[in-house]
Amino acid sequence: MLYYELLHPEILGALAASGHSGKILIADSNFPVGTRAYPAAKRVYLNLAPGLVDATTILEILLTAVPIESAAVMLTNEGITAPIVDEFRETLGSEIPVTALERFAFYDACRDSDTALVIASGEQRIYANILLTIGVVPPEEEEEEE
Repeated sequence: MLYYELLHPEILGALAASGHSGKILIADSNFPVGTRAYPAAKRVYLNLAPGLVDATTILEILLTAVPIESAAVMLTNEGITAPIVDEFRETLGSEIPVTALERFAFYDACRDSDTALVIASGEQRIYANILLTIGVVPPEEEEEEE
């Protein structure tokens, strides 16, 4: 049994196979995961029913298992950030930069070959998509001998 919160075997496998600068897409229920994400990316469907599982819950759990160095979100057709982006920013913390991309630029970013994992959520809020870039785990500092 694992100690941390993330237990999903397919997600754990995809994270273990990716590394620094790999990307994770958490897609809302409207995102076309079959056509607008990198074709070879592992796809995990957590969209059991409308509202289950939501994007912010997935983000919170992923943060217990993998370091994130940056994120990108999709702008609305009006060119503004969706209300959920404030929740994403709060969950990520102020030290992780979040870039807002126009819709088709976001799709292009998701189709990049660095996208290793696509998680389809049951999130019903529109423009509730976030593309995470995996950071690094620094080496443990060795204790100095006295």
